[in-house]
Amino acid sequence: MALTVTDHRPIERAEEILTPKALAFVEELHNRFAGTRNELLKARVAKREEVARTGRLDFLPETKDIRDGDWKVAEAPPALRDRRVEMTGPASPAKMAINALNSGAKVWLADLEDASTPTWANVIDAILNLRDAAQGTLSYTSPEGKEYRLRTDAPLAVVVARPRGWHMTERHLLLDGEPTVGALVDFGLHFFHIAKQLLLNGHGPYYYLPKMESHLEARLWNDVFVFAQDYLGIPQGSIRATMLIETIPAAFEMDEFLYELRDHASGLNAGRWDYLFSIIKYFRDAGEEFVLPDRASVAMTAPFMRAYTELLVKTCHKRGAFAMGGMAAVIPNRRHPEVTAAAFEKVRADKTREANDGFDGSWVAHPDLVSTCQEVFDSVLGDRPNQLDKQRPEVNVTAEQLIDVASADGQVTEGGLRLNLYVAVAYTAVWLSGNGAVAIHNLMEDAATAEISRSQVWQQIRNKVVLADTGNTVTPELVERILREETERLRTEVGDEAFAKYYDPASRLIADICLSEDYTDFLTTPAYELVG
Repeated sequence: MALTVTDHRPIERAEEILTPKALAFVEELHNRFAGTRNELLKARVAKREEVARTGRLDFLPETKDIRDGDWKVAEAPPALRDRRVEMTGPASPAKMAINALNSGAKVWLADLEDASTPTWANVIDAILNLRDAAQGTLSYTSPEGKEYRLRTDAPLAVVVARPRGWHMTERHLLLDGEPTVGALVDFGLHFFHIAKQLLLNGHGPYYYLPKMESHLEARLWNDVFVFAQDYLGIPQGSIRATMLIETIPAAFEMDEFLYELRDHASGLNAGRWDYLFSIIKYFRDAGEEFVLPDRASVAMTAPFMRAYTELLVKTCHKRGAFAMGGMAAVIPNRRHPEVTAAAFEKVRADKTREANDGFDGSWVAHPDLVSTCQEVFDSVLGDRPNQLDKQRPEVNVTAEQLIDVASADGQVTEGGLRLNLYVAVAYTAVWLSGNGAVAIHNLMEDAATAEISRSQVWQQIRNKVVLADTGNTVTPELVERILREETERLRTEVGDEAFAKYYDPASRLIADICLSEDYTDFLTTPAYELVG
């Protein structure tokens, strides 16, 4: 049986993407690799259960030779040697894609993952926009008549696309009646339609790979890349991938990730927010010592976060790979100068720490912050495109340091609990409306921050945490009361129509997953079932 499209609502120009040849390629990817992906997802569950029993993680003894070995990844192509500032954001709608490409950033992380709701229209539109951008034809005219065009007075950002993680499915495209793998759909459609054009442009098919938990998952991506390049008849090594180290087990396998993809690897990224989410998820039932303080008080200067980022820089540079910094979530607000000034100050401090630590570049979530990030890295790099030469031999990180959650300063407060529930509902509601990148209280939130928020609530209930500011114990009853209050606050902020359509379903979903005895691995999995 061939692939079947289940969503037949008209999507403009969808026929340009869902061609018989493109769908045949996606089907072949599934026939070859979906089975291995399914087994690797089962292996995740088994490993997490082992950690729950033992309360610890460690470096793998069976891969010690890789960690001790003298090897490097393939040299970066010219287009990827200078990555000092990277703009992040969804590839749909076209206006946002054009603004990102025109932002002045060296790289644009074109996000089909955490900053994008995977409606079928969004998936198709993202691929169309990326193809049009590669061909130089991407444009948009707003209903008010404002035109958006790709700039010609300066280079456009180099596109690095991020497909969905291995766990996500695509229910709008079935194979033998079963949902397909979101990662293979995103990669397959993008690679089939755009890879050759990107190579003609002097760039290439470049990817960010999210949420992996094992080097075997990186090996699967490498197998996909080797097959795909042969399938299209383009040279091996044309694909380059930057892997996000945004799960706690991945932090113990950085060398192994690079080794598995060494002919296609470009670097590693410190995906800090998902990393915090993963720590909470992994150690959610391992005792009070793994309960983090309020999300807002967990800084990158916390010892366990410093251990993670310094190990990442050391590992990358030892292997000739780029170390990419994480997202500073604060964003400017053009209507409030004091908010904007604070945002610039926080971003400058965050990027200065990363640049001095040896990172080769970092992320921003808003075009107005590109110049700030660039200035910081310019001051450290000078005329050099990167600082691969900055080795960190003095860094020696232990397993204990990576999971020393108790080293984080701060407290668990009712104010933090209230904010977690507010953000979880507000973000999920906007995600259900089809937008995966949301500004909430002058912070750019994506799925990762909502995941942290609802996971902290679940963990606090299970550990009967006592709140520092009120003395109350976190119970299901307390969470239900505060959730009702925060949901009502949102009703007054957004109006009855939007509330009934998106915020009320979001609140009920957050209640279900926070109060359930069983932990939900990903918020976006049940949320996806509510998306049209």
